[in-house]
Amino acid sequence: MEDAEKGSQEHTDSVPEVGEDAVTAVSPSSPIPAMTEEERQELQEELVKVEDEILTLSQVLAVKEKQLADIKRKLGITPLNELKQNITKTWQEVTTSTAYRRTSETLSQASLKATAAFSNMGSAISRKLEDVR
Repeated sequence: MEDAEKGSQEHTDSVPEVGEDAVTAVSPSSPIPAMTEEERQELQEELVKVEDEILTLSQVLAVKEKQLADIKRKLGITPLNELKQNITKTWQEVTTSTAYRRTSETLSQASLKATAAFSNMGSAISRKLEDVR
């Protein structure tokens, strides 16, 4: 069964994950262009440089995320507070939308009509019951 799982994993077309090496994203069936040893060396150097830049940016991002968390902690901003603010903002956006207003007006009118219809139906039933007596 383990061999079957390995085989199915090998045959699936995979989409590279974010941050996955670009080299692994090139399918093995891609034709490799003919290049000189000098061009290959330049590409290798560029590859190392880009990988280093990515590593540096990742480290800077981690530092900035820690700094952000510290500032939020000092300000008393908790994840729960952020969630509440996001929900409030989203609710305000929903209630001010044209679709919400139209739907609200339509439901309000439908409610008034339904109330009137039930009232009329109740009056009619009451009259019929009085007539039967």
